Amino acid sequence: MRLAELSARSGVPTATIKFYLREGLLPPGERISATQAGYGEEHLHRLRLVRALIQVGRMPVATAREVLAAVDDPGLDQHSRLGIATWALPGPAPGPGPEEEDDAATRTARQEVGSLLEHLGWDQFGPGSPAYETLVRAVATLVRLGYPCEAGHLRRYAHIAAQVSEADLDLLESLPGEVEQVEASVALTVLFEPVLLSLRRLAQAEESARRFRG
Repeated sequence: MRLAELSARSGVPTATIKFYLREGLLPPGERISATQAGYGEEHLHRLRLVRALIQVGRMPVATAREVLAAVDDPGLDQHSRLGIATWALPGPAPGPGPEEEDDAATRTARQEVGSLLEHLGWDQFGPGSPAYETLVRAVATLVRLGYPCEAGHLRRYAHIAAQVSEADLDLLESLPGEVEQVEASVALTVLFEPVLLSLRRLAQAEESARRFRG
């Protein structure tokens, strides 16, 4: 297919496709003439992945390029590809400043998070990873405000999160190819978070009514 057809089928403007080609996010098409190239179904799949990384995942172009390099690396297994893609997703908030990093609440949070993950045997991501640092910041805020946040209290939530992750990966495994799975891991991580938040609030309302109404 020509560039115009690739644009029409993908819904991506031709100018944006040309930008992706220049930046190395999209492989070049097969040269048809001095001024035209042909594109295949693999370009449609790659465009979906690029859009998931940049538009849904809000990744900078340079970061998206690194993720795509991992997707194309035959030496990596699917676990590594999914990990690289989700690691690159921006966190919800910036990291703590030097004064927060050294305060008592953050030190307590790091201790409780470390204890929790050690108990669970979760060792894929540690200090420095976006998810780990986001969890530490959240627990540190709970410490400062005096809410329960010990490792034992967090353990129940972690077990629920494990069940959610099983549902996530069951869905990914139902997709036909590894590229589609990486694309979905980015899109669904971002798009399902508000779904999970909304379901939690609906469930809280139902449980509150069951326990406290009347």
